[in-house]
Amino acid sequence: MSELVNKDSWVWVMIQDPEKDEQILGQHDQENDISFIPTFLEKDEALKCHNNLVLDKKIKYELQAILFEELEREAAENGFLIFILNGSGEVLDKI
Repeated sequence: MSELVNKDSWVWVMIQDPEKDEQILGQHDQENDISFIPTFLEKDEALKCHNNLVLDKKIKYELQAILFEELEREAAENGFLIFILNGSGEVLDKI
């Protein structure tokens, strides 16, 4: 478990297709072959980092808060790590 969050923490993630086939946005680090969910502790940090994420311009995205415990479960079920990022896109923790 991270020192930055616990199971009861609310964190921010980007949701793609929020009105249709809602999914948590994942990213892929091709250099290290790692799939991860960019996660933020504060909404402002997520908004600052928005332009650093790889996004499909044809898809609508929405920033949403999620309980960390739920995010952990979703990530594990789908083979993703969780990267806690700051507004500059720097990795603060990997879970």
